[in-house]
Amino acid sequence: MRYAILCYSCEDAIGSWTLEEERLVMGRLAAVEGKLMREGRLGPTARLLPTTSATTLRKSRKTVVLDGPYAETKEQLLGFYLVDCNGLEQAIETAIELAAANPCGGAYEIRPVDIMSLNLPRTPLP
Repeated sequence: MRYAILCYSCEDAIGSWTLEEERLVMGRLAAVEGKLMREGRLGPTARLLPTTSATTLRKSRKTVVLDGPYAETKEQLLGFYLVDCNGLEQAIETAIELAAANPCGGAYEIRPVDIMSLNLPRTPLP
């Protein structure tokens, strides 16, 4: 089963890291990613640019496009990992490893994924 591990944290805190702090955290995350790659479990990953660069499409009676995310939360979605796991327990273990590599607070949301692409096999939902 494929799982998306969505990474949430305070982008202001992460944006204030020194170059040395950034390299240290990214190095620890690279170690976890390397392990997942060697196991053949790592899919696409992405680090999102700051929410100040976001555009939001709001659906209602009339679709509206807004500059910015307008997220009324302290934590923002900063990126994601797509990983193959034997089940939810392994996905949780993987998220714990990623969380341990990043000293900043936040949350990791774990969600099963159904790939909808012509060039990848689809995973049936449970």
